[in-house]
Amino acid sequence: MLKDKSELISIVLNDPSGQGSSWDCIDFGFLESSSSRKRPLDDDINEEEEEEQGGGDDGDHCQIRKKPQQHRDTPDIQDVQHKFNDSSMFISLLGKDMTINCLLHLSRSYYSTVASLNTSFRSLIHSEELYRLRRQRGLIEHWIYFSCSLTDWEAYDPYRGLWFRLPPMPPTGSFMFGDKESLAVGTDLLVFGKAMTSHIVMRYSILTNSWSEGVVMNSPRCLFASASLGDKAIVAGGTNARKEILDSVELYDSETQRWEILPSMIQARSKCSGAYMDGKFYVIGGMDSNKKALTCGEVYDFAARTWRLIHGMSHGNGLNGASDAPPLLAVVKDELYAAHYKDNEVWKYVKEKNSWEKIGLLPERSGSVDGWGIAFRSCGKKLVVIGGQRGNHRGIVELNSWIPNRGEPEWKLMARRESGNFVYNCAVMSC
Repeated sequence: MLKDKSELISIVLNDPSGQGSSWDCIDFGFLESSSSRKRPLDDDINEEEEEEQGGGDDGDHCQIRKKPQQHRDTPDIQDVQHKFNDSSMFISLLGKDMTINCLLHLSRSYYSTVASLNTSFRSLIHSEELYRLRRQRGLIEHWIYFSCSLTDWEAYDPYRGLWFRLPPMPPTGSFMFGDKESLAVGTDLLVFGKAMTSHIVMRYSILTNSWSEGVVMNSPRCLFASASLGDKAIVAGGTNARKEILDSVELYDSETQRWEILPSMIQARSKCSGAYMDGKFYVIGGMDSNKKALTCGEVYDFAARTWRLIHGMSHGNGLNGASDAPPLLAVVKDELYAAHYKDNEVWKYVKEKNSWEKIGLLPERSGSVDGWGIAFRSCGKKLVVIGGQRGNHRGIVELNSWIPNRGEPEWKLMARRESGNFVYNCAVMSC
């Protein structure tokens, strides 16, 4: 048995070029959770929340046991592999159940190094079953994936404060130069786009750290509303290759990689946005076939398999116009927020009144071009704004976060990266 969980091997892999690798920074640390109830692997309980809760650690939330910065003489990965050349040694000592339980509580930013130890660990890490068990136990980490260039994607782990560079997307002709959209579901990052006259999907899997061609929808589209929850995702509306505005809806299962056709919306719309809230899927904003901005929203009831129109759901808050980007929406604790990019404001949806109220401002250094080039997402218990200041040619992207409360937004800088100040695509993966 291990004397202490924090005594696991600690490894740092460095890229001699200094530019970072596919797995730039790897270190070990264990995530501890109360055995009495399921909780996400969130570090969102910060100083503000501790004050609200009395300032003490009651052990009811998951924590990261951090180790001191690794010494420069950290052993090379080949040395570690040599010590564990018996592929079953570790698992035999701990037992399979204990080994899997340890891996479930280990932050996934370290999974690539664990997979390098031997074939048995590699098999476990590359298995979808590990993430299925994490979901069942409520062990969830939220990573931010975004692209500030045509082919390159980066990931940010807010728990460790680590950056990861994904492998470049494979060349796919004109797909690389057209508008693209992204969606994170299960252990996959899906990137949707067009190649000449057809739509294609590129799929990045965190299990293999590689790209492959994904499964195209039954009705391929762009500029659609979407949202994901666990290993399922839903898309609605959008525009097809013939520039037709759609009312069709599809559900994606990341485990089977299949699209299922759902009942169509009441109103066809494109350049709309979607959100999960209170166990239902909402579609807001967009434009109709006459390129008229829509103020009505719709909500889909999964149990009843029906849509309900919500008149005036985006009326008066300036979420978007026909020439602007789709509304910037995010849901935290079943509360819907929107970024009013024209006035640099944050709005909150009041469900009881079917209206919006302004609660404050976006970060000062965030800017957009009619809503394009900026990302507004939920990341666990936080709202996150990702973007750079327009007119800044240094290529700096910033991640600012705020835990919604009863007061005005007080944005905190999560991270800053020399990457580019125009965010083409962004998605938050929760697994």
